[in-house]
Amino acid sequence: MSSTSALNSLLASTSPASGIDLSQILQAATGASSAGIDVTSAVNAAVTAAQAPETAWEDQEATLQSQGTALTQIQADATNLDNDMQSLNSITGPLSAMTVSSSNSSLVNASAASGSTPGNNTIVVNSLATTGSWASATVASATTDLAAGSFTITDPAGNATTISTGTGTSTLSDVANTINADGLGVTASVITDATGARLAIVSSASGVANDFTVAPVAGGLTFAHVVPAVNASLTVDGINIVSASNTVTGALPGVTLNLLNASPGTNVSLTVAPDTTQAATAITQFVTDYNKAVSDLNTQFTDAGTGEGVLATDSDVRSLQTTLEGALDYVSTPASGTTTTVSNLSDLGISVNNDGTLTLDSGTLTNALQNNFGDVQSFLQGTSMNGFANSLDQALTSFISPGDGAFTVDLSSMSTQYSGLQTDISNFETNYITPLKAQLQSEYSSAEILLQQLPTEMQQINTELGNNTNSSSS
Repeated sequence: MSSTSALNSLLASTSPASGIDLSQILQAATGASSAGIDVTSAVNAAVTAAQAPETAWEDQEATLQSQGTALTQIQADATNLDNDMQSLNSITGPLSAMTVSSSNSSLVNASAASGSTPGNNTIVVNSLATTGSWASATVASATTDLAAGSFTITDPAGNATTISTGTGTSTLSDVANTINADGLGVTASVITDATGARLAIVSSASGVANDFTVAPVAGGLTFAHVVPAVNASLTVDGINIVSASNTVTGALPGVTLNLLNASPGTNVSLTVAPDTTQAATAITQFVTDYNKAVSDLNTQFTDAGTGEGVLATDSDVRSLQTTLEGALDYVSTPASGTTTTVSNLSDLGISVNNDGTLTLDSGTLTNALQNNFGDVQSFLQGTSMNGFANSLDQALTSFISPGDGAFTVDLSSMSTQYSGLQTDISNFETNYITPLKAQLQSEYSSAEILLQQLPTEMQQINTELGNNTNSSSS
């Protein structure tokens, strides 16, 4: 009932003798026991009621955010696990890493590239490669003024560079700085002892092919060839090898020899073998990342008292759980006529717990890697990169592929829905709530003004009605 109707009703039903109860009129006009309207509260209450659709949209946004956060984590878990599989299936990965042990690492040690052939080799280091060096005649000190003159440095290709002394390069230190700045493939320095100072010039690379010459041209410094450059001499499995460098490559495929000291007649045994430490670390990482993925999936399907997770009804999430469980059933079948000691994960010491996570027996894994490395590699990589690692990699790719992976598509859809809800809320606020709020503010403010004037009008009405009553009585 409107305030006017309520007022008319009260006036019509009130006898002249009883008078007018102003509080009843104000109650009917304002719905309150006192005059006036709290405009802010009234407007806010009306706007809050009108915003009910927004509340529903915001609830949907919150749900999408929770789902997106959970799915992003599961996608990250699957990605980490897939990276493990790609690493285990790589021809340059941990299963291809090699290590080299030396029976005398003070004479020679070595490193091997991924995929190098395992085996034992015998090395004898007869002599080391050296760099050629020249030394000048002795002068009093590094700062002694030199006589005017020049000398030439001729590189292995026959290119000669003339260095002048006495003008702008008047000391050994000046000469050394000039040579080093010219980029001649040599390094110059001043050597000082009790007899005086000499200019030493040393080639930047060892071996006969990198030697150089120094000769005076006109007066000035004279030089002596104090150390001729020589090649390294060694034998590899009895075969004579000559190398310009003490870092020898190519003698053994994929193996780099580092010659440290010469010891003619001393045999050094080098053993090239798979790096079982790297392999064990990679397999352990697979178990860790697999368990993380399964644990996060289990969270979605476990009721912890507040219901299941926000992705419990997501078919793709359920599908990933099924995929991971099924991957554990992989069995490697050896080629016809061959046998294998590693045909499934349990042969690597990996067992399945009741909750779907894995437990790794490091002793069993170590034994398999040390004694049957080839079988381990065959199980994980197959005969042509088609083993367990590739199988799980392909399965995971269908979920995490950047272009059309199931999770990629889901997250994109969630993002689109969220953006749509934000647009709906923004449009609703702009096109409906803001105008409504302005309208209500205006109407309630006008009503407030009228109600503030009502007591005075009521008093006038009482006075007038009282006068009419007195006239009737007389």
